[in-house]
Parts: sequence; C-alpha cells; structure tokens
Amino acid sequence: MNRRQTLSLLGTAALIAATQTAFTLPAFAQSQPIRIGEVNSYTGLPAFTIPYRQGWQLAVEEVNAAGGLLGGRTLEVVSRDDAGKPDDAVRVAQELLSNEKVELLAGTYFSHVGLAVADFAARNKVPFVAAEPLTDAITWTKGNRYTFRLRPSTYMQASMLVDEAAKLPAKRWATVAPNYEYGQSAVAWFKQLLKEKRPDVEFVAEQWPAQGKLEAGPTVQALAAAKPDAIFNVTFGADLAKFVREGEGRGLFRNRTVVSLLTGEPEYLEPMKDESPEGWIVTGYPYEQIETPEHKAFRDAYQKRFNDFPRQGSVVGYATFKAIAAAIEKAGSTDPEKVVDALSGLQLTSPFGPITFRASDHQATMGAYVGKTTVKNGRGTMTEWRYADGANYLPSDEAVKKMRPE
Repeated sequence: MNRRQTLSLLGTAALIAATQTAFTLPAFAQSQPIRIGEVNSYTGLPAFTIPYRQGWQLAVEEVNAAGGLLGGRTLEVVSRDDAGKPDDAVRVAQELLSNEKVELLAGTYFSHVGLAVADFAARNKVPFVAAEPLTDAITWTKGNRYTFRLRPSTYMQASMLVDEAAKLPAKRWATVAPNYEYGQSAVAWFKQLLKEKRPDVEFVAEQWPAQGKLEAGPTVQALAAAKPDAIFNVTFGADLAKFVREGEGRGLFRNRTVVSLLTGEPEYLEPMKDESPEGWIVTGYPYEQIETPEHKAFRDAYQKRFNDFPRQGSVVGYATFKAIAAAIEKAGSTDPEKVVDALSGLQLTSPFGPITFRASDHQATMGAYVGKTTVKNGRGTMTEWRYADGANYLPSDEAVKKMRPE
C-alpha cells in the first residue's frame, strides 16, 4: 500500500469516526439523568424538612417508575443543606450549578434564604422553584423571570385567617412573630387586611422575638400586660411550643381568641401532643381527615413508602417535584428559558387538588386548610376545617403588575 492509499484510508476512518461521534453524542446525552439541585435547611428545621425530603423522594420515584422524562431520562436530585443561612445557600447553589451541572434549582425554607437563592437564580438565568419560603417579596417586589413559588404566601394565609378574625367581637389585638422577613410580612398583612374589614380594631402590643430564641416568660408577660382581646401568633417550631406552654401556665389564652399562622400543621402540633392548644384559629393540614381522591392516593402512597403519615412538608416536597417534572415535559427540553416559559401558567394536580402557577407573578394557587385546633386521643389536630383555595386569596394581575419589577 502506497502513501496516498494510506492517507485515503486514514481520512475515511476519521470520517467514519466523526460520523459515529455525531450520532452517538446526542443519544448519549438523551440517556443522561436530568439533574435537579435541591437546597434546604435540613439541620435548621428537621421537623419540616425531613418530611419535605421524603415527599420529593416519593415524587421522583413515581416519575422514574413511569418511564422518566423526555423519552426515558430519569430524574436525579443533588441535595445540599443551607444551614438556614443565605450565604451558605448561595454558595451551595453555585456549587450545584458549576460542579454538579444541575438543570434547575428547587427548595429553601426560610424566607430570607429563599430571597437570596431567587436573586442568584435571576443573575445566573437558572429556573428556581421555591418550595416553602412564604415571603411575598419573592413573587412581588423582588420577583424575577426565573423564580416560582409553590406554597401560599404570607399575604394569602393572612387573608385566609382575616376572614375568620373579622367575625370575632375582638377589638384590641396583640401580635407575636419572629423578627425576620416572614414574621414581619405576616404581621404587616394581617394588620392591613383586618383593618380594611374591621376599621374599629386596634393593635395594642407587638412582640418580636428572634427566630428560635423566644424567651417565653417575658413575651407572655408583655402580651398579658397589654390586655388584648385577641392575639395573632406567627411563631412556629420550638418557639411555638414554648409560647403555648408558658401562655397556658400564665393564663394568657383564657377568654382570649388566638389566630395563628401554620399552627395546625402536624409538624408543629405533633411535638406538643396533649399540650396542643384548644380552639385556636389556624392554617394547617388535617391529613387524616381529607378524603379527596387525589389526597387519598398521595397519603396511601406516602404511608406505604415510609411507614409514616404525611406532614405539610411532605405535600410541599411532593408537589414541588411533580411541578418540576410537568414543566420539563411541557417544555420538551431542559433548556432554562423553555422551562421558565413552561412553568409560567403551568397547571397540574396536587394532593390538595388542581393548582396553577400564575403567569403574572409565578405564584401557585395552592391553598391551605383553615380551622380550629383541638386535642384528640392525646394529640393535636384540626376540627371545623375548610379548604381555602389559594386562587381566591390573591390580588389581581393588574395589582401584581404594580408591585413586580419590569
């Protein structure tokens, strides 16, 4: 074989190799998992975030068992703990994007952490589905193209509770809330919305303990000294348990109505057992009493998988990742701009029924259960509850347009 023949054969081999590469690379890419970066406060608030993690694990398992996405690609989650700190959350989000090559971000619990990741998502043009943070800023004053939020916000839940609070004879109100974005926003909206319905009410005292550091004795004493007719409570977790125990011991709740955000959720009632408060008006999740087909299917699957009952966090984690899967399928791609477009106006069925991510502000219409706390069989639960559809507790698109940046 002469030199010309050899070069010709080498050229042909190179062409064949290049052709094979051109065809095998897309096929290889199509077989790769779709990686989602998940960030949350697992060490900061395990009572909520561990059930939340089990919820998204169940959703991912169901998606993959049904054949995956985009023609067979499995969904894979790379999870990180943010320690409840905005700086840590942004650092791990950057690591997920740069090193783990995730296609999308999801999660966060605390409002200030969610806002930090939302800002990161906007700067890096990556979709972010905020699962839990309740601050209104994340979808309104600091909203951006790349951020969407699942849970009903502080405005929405405060509005649900105001419906009930406005019916009470109480005129003198006191408030207690953790002193950060979530607590501040919840109190501000409750005061504004209640005054709109009941101009005769007045707020006579406010207590602002640091999150996770409530000093129950002085707090209860200060509230009692103001002699309110009713109290709006926004504390949760260990702070809530301390507040309830001290308030009961000092008679703070005697002949006073308490309206309380999140207190009806199993995460917060379960640790108090038979010390759970009686007759508080709350938002929450009476998981054992909801018998709609979509909720029963979720509850049965969750109990079978984890041998445990679902909490509010379980629903949030499950619905967040079902929404992500639905958006990717709708987009027909993992391209970030296409996924963002698919999330805008996305409709899906959740354990609480149909929900939509509104195009105007990227807020989902998921609602909450509103009722009263009670103790049954030695544990706290809800009674006299109703489902408040989130779509009925949101401002109009025109109002949103004035609040969101262009």
